[in-house]
Amino acid sequence: MLALAGAAGSTFAQQTLVVKIGHVAALSGGAAHLGRDNENGARMAIDELNAKGVLIGGKKARFELMAEDDAGDPKQGTAAAQKLVDSKVNGVVGHLNSGTAIPAAKIYSDAGIPQIAPSVTNPKYTRQGFKTTFRMVADDAQLGGTLGRYAVQQLKAKQVAVIDDRTAYGQGVASEFEKAAKAAGATIVKHEFTTDKATDFTGILTSIKGARPDVVFYGGMDAVAGPMIRQMKQLGIKTKFMGGDGVCTGELPKLASGALADGEVICAIAGGVETAQKPGFDKFKADFKKKFGAEVQIYSPYTYDATMAMAAAMVKAGSADPAKYLPVLASISHPGVTGTIAFDEKGDIRNGALTLYTYKGSERAELAVVR
Repeated sequence: MLALAGAAGSTFAQQTLVVKIGHVAALSGGAAHLGRDNENGARMAIDELNAKGVLIGGKKARFELMAEDDAGDPKQGTAAAQKLVDSKVNGVVGHLNSGTAIPAAKIYSDAGIPQIAPSVTNPKYTRQGFKTTFRMVADDAQLGGTLGRYAVQQLKAKQVAVIDDRTAYGQGVASEFEKAAKAAGATIVKHEFTTDKATDFTGILTSIKGARPDVVFYGGMDAVAGPMIRQMKQLGIKTKFMGGDGVCTGELPKLASGALADGEVICAIAGGVETAQKPGFDKFKADFKKKFGAEVQIYSPYTYDATMAMAAAMVKAGSADPAKYLPVLASISHPGVTGTIAFDEKGDIRNGALTLYTYKGSERAELAVVR
């Protein structure tokens, strides 16, 4: 539990301790809606912490969110990380993308500042050996692997085409999907490449059409997946479309401009809540919509939980000094809206969940939560 200022009435208890929490995400570009969603989750936690009047080491803490835009670009990501380090933040929640979080992790590590990534799924992120690096969700090995097995075992796919956008995230999840699909008995008939800014896929989709796949898997984000699905329909490619969490958003039907058939897309997000967590999770979504006038996209509950877990570690350590609360964070067991927040020796979330979805009409429909 977080200690509250109201629990102590001494003058010392009322001294204010400013705690700076950095947040970095793509707030511009194709993933801006996801970046804003993440930032709002952190902002919601900050506002709640300040309303409660949390005590850290006997001082009333005032939390401040320092938000930066990395535009999903690795160079901007490292520049944003350095800016937060120079500002002497006490901790960082972010980044949104694997491609920006992986290089930024070294900057935070060198400065000794804890970093909790709410939505980063590339396994490399926590394989760099940094003690400051933590992840809130299952990684691509689990996510891509689960989707690859699902394609063969549930969708009965024998021939599979793969497309990735050459980003750290897109390549990572596509590679894991391909490995699992092959291991389950599928043949990879095509592996094509695009970019995270492409808009015309006629060439690669024509090539894929000739290979007659049962499933097309795309490793990348919804801003590219939507137009790709629309162009598949124009070319008469009638097959299941699969993707990871970058595809699996509330915006996908809109981005596909009405080309999404019911049950056509199967995707997964890293994370998910089971029956016991549903009431708290639903309350979070309702409170979020009331506060920001927007639906939860994907990962705002995880930025919220990351921020709360970081604050809980500071309270338990009696200090917001990164060197003092870092060991407490590494061994934390914090009850969050997404489940218990606890990390393994690499900094990965313990017992991470995945949620499989499809789309019906313009709504995302849950298929199953798996671990």
